[in-house]
Amino acid sequence: MLVFWHQRLTMLATPKTGTTAIESALESMAHVVIQRPPQLKHASVRKYHRFMGPWLESAAGGPFTLIATMREPLDWLGSWYRYRQRDDMNDDRKSTEGITFDAFVRAYCSDAPPAYAAVGAQANFLQAKGERGLDHLFRYERIEDLITFLEDRLNCEIILPRLNVSPKADLALDPATERMLRKFAAKDFALYDTLCEKTG
Repeated sequence: MLVFWHQRLTMLATPKTGTTAIESALESMAHVVIQRPPQLKHASVRKYHRFMGPWLESAAGGPFTLIATMREPLDWLGSWYRYRQRDDMNDDRKSTEGITFDAFVRAYCSDAPPAYAAVGAQANFLQAKGERGLDHLFRYERIEDLITFLEDRLNCEIILPRLNVSPKADLALDPATERMLRKFAAKDFALYDTLCEKTG
């Protein structure tokens, strides 16, 4: 999470949407940088508005613009799967080594996913029922829109480094598994579709 005090701007860190590279590029300009633990770095919209947001706005005497990024849901799961293929995973229970992407997605869609497939949902992270939400939500696949917004708001040029790159992997998916995913993660796909309608 990055907070730019003078610009009254907060950027949430949606997992697996390139936020590590953005934080690396902008942390020297941010007034508050939360990189760890993951529970704080990846605070959801709901948690931000319940805890961090009111404190910031009270101290600053005004509202903050809240922004975040979303990735196409299937690609997002592929990123999680590849990320957990790394040799340096500290928790074997979360490793996807020896597991196909199809099996990973099926496990993700189960009622009680195992640790390696328990990665949450972007819609749950980015939306808050009956509460204030985001001011701007950007597509990861159009990261240039986010960069343009940040450059305008922060009055600087932004060059993103390549960080946290996951290993390559076979992401073949059985059509039946994809249908299962689209039903299970319908809220994620619906939210992403609204972004596509807005940005083309």
